[in-house]
Amino acid sequence: MTAPAPDGGIEIESLDQLDERLASGKGLAECSLQSLDLTGHGEALLAADVTRAMFLGCDFGPGVEHALERRGALVFPTLPDLPFNPYRSGLYTADELYAGLESGYRYTLDARNYRWWKYVGRHRSLTSELAMTLHDHAISEALDDVGLQGAVGVMGGHQLVRGAEGYTGAARLGRALAASGRTVITGGGPGAMEAVNLGAALVGTEAELDAALALLAERPRFAEDIASWVGAGMAVRDRWELGGRSYGIPTWLYGHEPPNVFSAGIAKLFSNAIREDVLLRHASGGLVCLPGAAGTVQEVFQAVTPRFYAAPDEPIPPLVLVGIDYWTRVQPAWPLLTALADARPMATAIHLVETAAEVPALLG
Repeated sequence: MTAPAPDGGIEIESLDQLDERLASGKGLAECSLQSLDLTGHGEALLAADVTRAMFLGCDFGPGVEHALERRGALVFPTLPDLPFNPYRSGLYTADELYAGLESGYRYTLDARNYRWWKYVGRHRSLTSELAMTLHDHAISEALDDVGLQGAVGVMGGHQLVRGAEGYTGAARLGRALAASGRTVITGGGPGAMEAVNLGAALVGTEAELDAALALLAERPRFAEDIASWVGAGMAVRDRWELGGRSYGIPTWLYGHEPPNVFSAGIAKLFSNAIREDVLLRHASGGLVCLPGAAGTVQEVFQAVTPRFYAAPDEPIPPLVLVGIDYWTRVQPAWPLLTALADARPMATAIHLVETAAEVPALLG
């Protein structure tokens, strides 16, 4: 009897999924298994076809790992001395990143990862580079699995404080985008990013959003006390329903900016270059840039490049800059954008508006 042909590319991320696969008789050839405790599956694994299967950070019973390698599997071992799991199979949650906050921010996973990142930046090694690469690949894949087709990206400065007029406007923008059925993605940090994630996530009434904004305004700045800043966000989460599709994509490069707690999932990465690529790639429904500093300016022009080189018949997602004075005088990106767009298809896809309230109508 001929054995079933392998169907490579299958990712197995739970024991239930593994049991179903093994029961089907298809084997594990060319499959990937990630972060699973396989100590109770030794006999079944050794009876299956594991040719070119990959086991990433899994636990095995005695002797099983080497037996799998002898039969053609590739086993990536658990890497030592890491505060994080480089083979994780899902996005972070705020509860996970901030576990232990009651003892102080420095005890949380977010803070420990940041300290580790700062240390390896001065003491680089093959192990640390491999760990970060595997981690960021796993997070990127987990974000792909969420399904962000047509998502709108909103960029903006981290220094915008809770209670400011711009913060309220950003929250209302997030609310309007979510109300139109769009998934919203941001850089996942504080300031404008937090406001947009909050507005998109809070599914209650406008009055409830106003009440949430008022509660947050009591702890306006994360730099004064991260623990109380996060605590105010957690209080909002406890009081109101936050079921909207809102995701954050922060980075430990800017680890001094804590991630906000209003995302359905947090795709925190070590590499800012990968983070920017992931953010802009998933913002296929358009990109909105609120006032911001160097990071936001970088995102504006990184987003412009594929629009500039787009073919005449290629759909071009809108790029909307909010704040006429800001983008023409304070950070004069708009004159350069219009010069680049001259006589090119992207000219109809870039917009400059005064207020965030004008944005949804430009996204189609």
